[in-house]
Amino acid sequence: MRIPTEVFGEWAEQGKDIGMEKGHAWAVEDMIGFAIEERAKLKRNFSFLDLGCGNGWVVRKVENNSLCTRAVGIDGAKQMIENARKSGDRSEYLHENIDIYNSPDKFDLIHSMEVLYYLKDPFLTVKKIADSWLHEEGRLIVGVDLYHENKESHSWEAKVGTKMTMLKESQWVEMFQSAGLNEVESWRSNQTPDWAGTLVVTGKK
Repeated sequence: MRIPTEVFGEWAEQGKDIGMEKGHAWAVEDMIGFAIEERAKLKRNFSFLDLGCGNGWVVRKVENNSLCTRAVGIDGAKQMIENARKSGDRSEYLHENIDIYNSPDKFDLIHSMEVLYYLKDPFLTVKKIADSWLHEEGRLIVGVDLYHENKESHSWEAKVGTKMTMLKESQWVEMFQSAGLNEVESWRSNQTPDWAGTLVVTGKK
């Protein structure tokens, strides 16, 4: 099994990050829309962190929102961060090992798409976010395509050649609750007759 960041680094060099952006766009639009609508109703500005930001496309999208005061992306693949920094925008991009990184800052909204199940221990990362990365009433929202109920994803670990954590939807929800997050909920985004959809899980501090 290869290290996930090595795989994603190669994908960045091959231009596959553009395909990932297009493939995830619908679900991310749903997730970000849900989270930002909440901030708009509260009439509050927000700081944003994208965990596993890839080439930074979500960071750039969110930073254009009038309520966003700061947008940061973090990724463990050096080539992805290099691609993100080429955009020349005002976003901040960090090349860090997410498994061991400890954020010195707190955020109002933390987003992650197709990242958590690649980590060594997703629960420890969610717990770390809940304990010390989120402001009070801050929200964590994540999307995963690899989960037990999505039968199509069961072969991905072997195809990609890197370790992945396969969990049921109920286990993801329980993870968020056990980490101390409140108002935890989940839904399937972009579900079709041929696709189980992206599993979205979210909770607040």
